Amino acid sequence: MVSATWGLFWGAWGGLIPAVQQRAGVSTGTLGLLLSLVAVGAIPAMVLTGRLARGRESVALAVSTGLFGVAIAALATASAPVPLGACLIAVGMTSGALDVCLSMAIARAERTTGARLFQPVHAAFPVMVVVAAPLAGLARQSGVPLLAILLVVAVLVAAAGVPAALGLTSGASPDTPAAGSGRRLPLAGIGLGALGACMLIMENAVEQWSAVLLENHQGALPVVASSAPAVYYLALSLGRLAAHAMPGMRLRTILGLGAAGGGVGIVLAALASHPAAGLGAFALTGFAFGPVIPALLSHAATRDGDGAAVATATTVSYAGFVGSPLVVAGLSTVLPLPSAVACLGVLAAPLLIAAFAGSFPDTPGGNPTQTEQEHHRKATGS
Repeated sequence: MVSATWGLFWGAWGGLIPAVQQRAGVSTGTLGLLLSLVAVGAIPAMVLTGRLARGRESVALAVSTGLFGVAIAALATASAPVPLGACLIAVGMTSGALDVCLSMAIARAERTTGARLFQPVHAAFPVMVVVAAPLAGLARQSGVPLLAILLVVAVLVAAAGVPAALGLTSGASPDTPAAGSGRRLPLAGIGLGALGACMLIMENAVEQWSAVLLENHQGALPVVASSAPAVYYLALSLGRLAAHAMPGMRLRTILGLGAAGGGVGIVLAALASHPAAGLGAFALTGFAFGPVIPALLSHAATRDGDGAAVATATTVSYAGFVGSPLVVAGLSTVLPLPSAVACLGVLAAPLLIAAFAGSFPDTPGGNPTQTEQEHHRKATGS
């Protein structure tokens, strides 16, 4: 539920940005700078939250979700550049905190119950993004005020935190601080997060440039071009659900298929000469990449008992998403946009190397074995 409402806001937000720009009275350049403040708020909040939420994941998830709703409500009232910037920082901080808390809560549930949760929970986010964006546009077109739309979303987001507060979201046992938490650098999380960052650099590029590629370089009509991000996100969800439906799939297999399918897919999508081929390649990319991040986080959940590795992996991965525009911008200074995006396919190489050379346990999807679960219960007393 938290993941779905989180996606509800970000999907709706994409459809509301033109109205936000109009109300704040800012230029496109100024709006771009203001939107970058989301990342400015998110990164430090994710680092801090990863330390504070250990051992109290359900409470932290409930609090971060509620604060995210409050930040959205404040954003609904911002009608000038300075208040808008402050609200976007708050949205970034609370969204980043929610991201970390959600991953840590799912990780605790997987460790203590043995259930496979990362893939289906993460599948809800992209589906809601796809659904919410056109609904927000339709609401605007029907004359619903921007304030009303954002306040409704804020209420729905805040309400999603209630089950977490009652301990129902994850189905995990009562929170118990793990022994030795905070005493070591979560190097495993950094390594897994770096793999995730490679993938999210490519994912952000698809989100930002897929429509431009189809319309300006493949001759697609605007309505077809604008569907490219939706096709990618729907395929992303289907890939996660497919991986969840195959509990015997190994982490090595997920990484290998993700690297091969996603890496080849993004190159084909960028260099396609026809819109249909481009859309098909973006779908392949999303389907292949979909299970990767959830599988990496699930694997991180088995590395320790306090969530440090999961929090670190989530934060490092997000840094790749934030840095993606700079990577594409740098490549675009020396290459045409299609070639610049196609070059990102090389970032699939670390995933492929990890699939063949990584020291991953031979367990399905990175999930803990029964022995690992029992060891965790004895170590934490849960």
